[in-house]
Amino acid sequence: MKYPKKILLFVAAVAAVFIIKSPVAFASAGKYSVVWGDTLWKIAVKYQVGTSELIAANPQIKNPSLIYPGQVINIPDQTDIKTIELKVVDLVNKERVKRGLQPLKNNWQLERVARYKSADMINKSYFSHISPTYGSPFTMIQDFGINFSSAGENIAMGQRTPEEVMNAWMNSPGHRSNILSPSYTEIGVGYAKSSKGVAYWTQMFIKPLY
Repeated sequence: MKYPKKILLFVAAVAAVFIIKSPVAFASAGKYSVVWGDTLWKIAVKYQVGTSELIAANPQIKNPSLIYPGQVINIPDQTDIKTIELKVVDLVNKERVKRGLQPLKNNWQLERVARYKSADMINKSYFSHISPTYGSPFTMIQDFGINFSSAGENIAMGQRTPEEVMNAWMNSPGHRSNILSPSYTEIGVGYAKSSKGVAYWTQMFIKPLY
Protein backbone atom coordinates (compact mmCIF):
# COMPACT_ATOMS: atom_id res chain seq x y z
CA MET A 1 0.00 0.00 0.00
CA LYS A 2 1.28 3.47 -0.86
CA TYR A 3 0.97 6.27 1.66
CA PRO A 4 0.74 9.96 0.72
CA LYS A 5 3.80 12.10 1.18
CA LYS A 6 3.19 15.37 3.01
CA ILE A 7 5.18 18.34 4.25
CA LEU A 8 4.34 21.30 6.51
CA LEU A 9 6.27 24.19 8.02
CA PHE A 10 5.91 26.49 11.02
CA VAL A 11 7.91 29.64 11.79
CA ALA A 12 7.99 32.29 14.53
CA ALA A 13 10.26 34.66 16.40
CA VAL A 14 10.21 35.19 19.78
CA ALA A 15 12.52 26.72 31.51
CA ALA A 16 11.84 24.37 33.30
CA VAL A 17 12.94 20.78 32.59
CA PHE A 18 10.47 18.00 33.30
CA ILE A 19 10.37 14.26 32.77
CA ILE A 20 8.02 12.96 30.10
CA LYS A 21 7.29 9.34 29.34
CA SER A 22 9.37 8.48 26.30
CA PRO A 23 7.25 7.75 23.21
CA VAL A 24 10.19 6.00 21.52
CA ALA A 25 11.53 2.59 22.55
CA PHE A 26 15.22 1.70 22.13
CA ALA A 27 17.24 -1.47 22.61
CA SER A 28 20.07 -1.39 25.14
CA ALA A 29 23.40 -0.17 23.73
CA GLY A 30 25.53 -0.96 26.73
CA LYS A 31 26.03 -0.65 30.45
CA TYR A 32 27.27 2.16 32.66
CA SER A 33 28.44 1.78 36.25
CA VAL A 34 27.37 4.66 38.49
CA VAL A 35 30.14 6.59 40.27
CA TRP A 36 30.02 9.10 43.14
CA GLY A 37 28.31 12.34 42.12
CA ASP A 38 26.30 10.80 39.29
CA THR A 39 22.64 11.56 38.68
CA LEU A 40 20.44 10.21 35.91
CA TRP A 41 20.53 13.69 34.37
CA LYS A 42 24.36 13.69 34.26
CA ILE A 43 24.38 10.22 32.72
CA ALA A 44 21.73 11.25 30.19
CA VAL A 45 23.79 14.27 29.13
CA LYS A 46 26.94 12.14 28.91
CA TYR A 47 25.27 9.73 26.48
CA GLN A 48 22.89 12.29 24.90
CA VAL A 49 19.82 10.16 25.47
CA GLY A 50 17.50 12.08 27.82
CA THR A 51 16.37 11.11 31.31
CA SER A 52 13.02 9.72 30.14
CA GLU A 53 14.78 7.29 27.83
CA LEU A 54 17.13 6.22 30.64
CA ILE A 55 14.21 5.63 32.99
CA ALA A 56 12.35 3.60 30.35
CA ALA A 57 15.46 1.45 29.77
CA ASN A 58 15.93 0.83 33.50
CA PRO A 59 12.66 -0.40 35.06
CA GLN A 60 14.70 -1.79 37.96
CA ILE A 61 15.20 1.80 39.19
CA LYS A 62 12.27 2.44 41.49
CA ASN A 63 13.26 6.01 42.40
CA PRO A 64 14.98 7.94 39.57
CA SER A 65 16.27 10.46 42.12
CA LEU A 66 18.12 7.74 44.03
CA ILE A 67 20.99 5.89 42.35
CA TYR A 68 24.15 4.64 44.04
CA PRO A 69 27.82 3.97 43.14
CA GLY A 70 28.32 0.61 41.49
CA GLN A 71 24.74 0.40 40.24
CA VAL A 72 24.62 -0.71 36.59
CA ILE A 73 22.56 1.45 34.23
CA ASN A 74 21.34 0.31 30.80
CA ILE A 75 22.12 2.87 28.07
CA PRO A 76 19.54 2.95 25.23
CA ASP A 77 20.86 2.30 21.73
CA GLN A 78 19.99 5.19 19.41
CA THR A 79 22.71 4.53 16.84
CA ASP A 80 20.50 3.58 13.89
CA ILE A 81 17.98 6.38 14.31
CA LYS A 82 20.69 8.98 14.99
CA THR A 83 22.49 7.95 11.80
CA ILE A 84 19.36 8.77 9.79
CA GLU A 85 18.76 12.04 11.64
CA LEU A 86 22.36 13.21 11.31
CA LYS A 87 22.29 12.46 7.59
CA VAL A 88 19.47 15.00 7.26
CA VAL A 89 21.55 17.53 9.23
CA ASP A 90 24.47 16.88 6.88
CA LEU A 91 22.26 17.44 3.82
CA VAL A 92 20.90 20.67 5.34
CA ASN A 93 24.40 21.99 5.91
CA LYS A 94 25.53 21.08 2.40
CA GLU A 95 22.68 23.20 1.03
CA ARG A 96 23.58 26.08 3.33
CA VAL A 97 27.31 25.99 2.59
CA LYS A 98 26.63 25.94 -1.18
CA ARG A 99 24.90 29.30 -0.70
CA GLY A 100 27.56 30.84 1.51
CA LEU A 101 25.59 30.34 4.75
CA GLN A 102 26.99 29.10 8.03
CA PRO A 103 26.29 25.43 8.78
CA LEU A 104 23.88 24.71 11.63
CA LYS A 105 25.13 23.09 14.82
CA ASN A 106 23.38 19.86 15.72
CA ASN A 107 21.70 20.27 19.12
CA TRP A 108 21.11 16.82 20.64
CA GLN A 109 18.48 18.12 23.04
CA LEU A 110 16.55 19.75 20.20
CA GLU A 111 17.03 16.54 18.21
CA ARG A 112 15.33 14.71 21.06
CA VAL A 113 12.39 17.14 21.02
CA ALA A 114 12.02 16.68 17.26
CA ARG A 115 12.08 12.90 17.68
CA TYR A 116 9.33 13.13 20.31
CA LYS A 117 7.28 15.22 17.86
CA SER A 118 7.63 12.66 15.07
CA ALA A 119 6.68 9.83 17.44
CA ASP A 120 3.75 11.85 18.79
CA MET A 121 2.33 12.31 15.28
CA ILE A 122 2.37 8.53 14.89
CA ASN A 123 1.01 7.75 18.35
CA LYS A 124 -1.79 10.34 18.18
CA SER A 125 -2.58 9.85 14.46
CA TYR A 126 -2.19 13.43 13.24
CA PHE A 127 -0.03 15.45 10.87
CA SER A 128 0.20 19.03 12.06
CA HIS A 129 2.50 21.54 13.70
CA ILE A 130 0.08 21.75 16.62
CA SER A 131 0.36 18.67 18.81
CA PRO A 132 -2.56 17.52 20.99
CA THR A 133 0.11 16.49 23.51
CA TYR A 134 2.65 19.31 23.42
CA GLY A 135 0.91 22.26 21.75
CA SER A 136 2.78 24.47 19.28
CA PRO A 137 6.42 23.74 18.35
CA PHE A 138 7.49 26.80 20.34
CA THR A 139 5.66 25.73 23.48
CA MET A 140 7.06 22.23 23.09
CA ILE A 141 10.66 23.41 22.69
CA GLN A 142 10.38 25.73 25.69
CA ASP A 143 8.72 23.07 27.84
CA PHE A 144 11.69 20.80 27.19
CA GLY A 145 13.90 23.48 28.72
CA ILE A 146 15.34 25.03 25.55
CA ASN A 147 15.25 28.82 25.30
CA PHE A 148 15.42 30.61 21.96
CA SER A 149 14.98 33.99 20.29
CA SER A 150 13.67 32.53 17.02
CA ALA A 151 12.51 29.09 15.94
CA GLY A 152 10.99 27.20 13.04
CA GLU A 153 9.75 23.72 12.22
CA ASN A 154 9.43 21.59 9.10
CA ILE A 155 7.54 18.29 9.18
CA ALA A 156 7.03 15.59 6.58
CA MET A 157 5.64 12.09 6.25
CA GLY A 158 5.96 9.27 3.75
CA GLN A 159 9.45 10.00 2.42
CA ARG A 160 11.62 6.92 2.77
CA THR A 161 15.13 8.36 3.02
CA PRO A 162 16.94 11.51 4.20
CA GLU A 163 17.61 12.38 0.56
CA GLU A 164 13.96 12.02 -0.39
CA VAL A 165 12.65 14.16 2.45
CA MET A 166 15.28 16.84 1.86
CA ASN A 167 14.37 16.93 -1.82
CA ALA A 168 10.72 17.47 -0.88
CA TRP A 169 11.55 20.26 1.56
CA MET A 170 13.99 21.99 -0.80
CA ASN A 171 11.35 22.00 -3.56
CA SER A 172 8.89 23.82 -1.30
CA PRO A 173 9.63 27.57 -0.96
CA GLY A 174 8.50 27.82 2.66
CA HIS A 175 10.41 24.77 3.85
CA ARG A 176 13.48 25.80 1.89
CA SER A 177 13.29 29.21 3.57
CA ASN A 178 13.52 27.56 7.00
CA ILE A 179 16.44 25.40 5.92
CA LEU A 180 18.35 28.35 4.46
CA SER A 181 17.38 30.98 7.02
CA PRO A 182 20.34 32.99 8.39
CA SER A 183 18.27 33.54 11.55
CA TYR A 184 18.93 30.03 12.87
CA THR A 185 22.17 28.63 14.25
CA GLU A 186 21.13 25.20 15.58
CA ILE A 187 19.06 22.28 14.34
CA GLY A 188 17.52 19.08 15.64
CA VAL A 189 16.06 16.39 13.39
CA GLY A 190 13.68 13.72 14.63
CA TYR A 191 12.78 10.54 12.75
CA ALA A 192 10.21 7.88 13.62
CA LYS A 193 8.54 5.07 11.69
CA SER A 194 5.01 3.80 12.23
CA SER A 195 4.06 0.14 12.61
CA LYS A 196 2.98 0.29 8.95
CA GLY A 197 6.43 1.47 7.90
CA VAL A 198 5.49 5.11 7.25
CA ALA A 199 8.31 7.53 8.09
CA TYR A 200 7.63 10.78 9.95
CA TRP A 201 10.22 13.56 9.91
CA THR A 202 10.62 16.71 12.00
CA GLN A 203 13.19 19.47 11.61
CA MET A 204 13.41 22.05 14.39
CA PHE A 205 15.52 25.19 13.99
CA ILE A 206 16.48 27.69 16.67
CA LYS A 207 18.65 30.61 17.54
CA PRO A 208 19.27 29.79 21.21
CA LEU A 209 19.29 32.12 24.18
CA TYR A 210 22.13 31.29 26.56
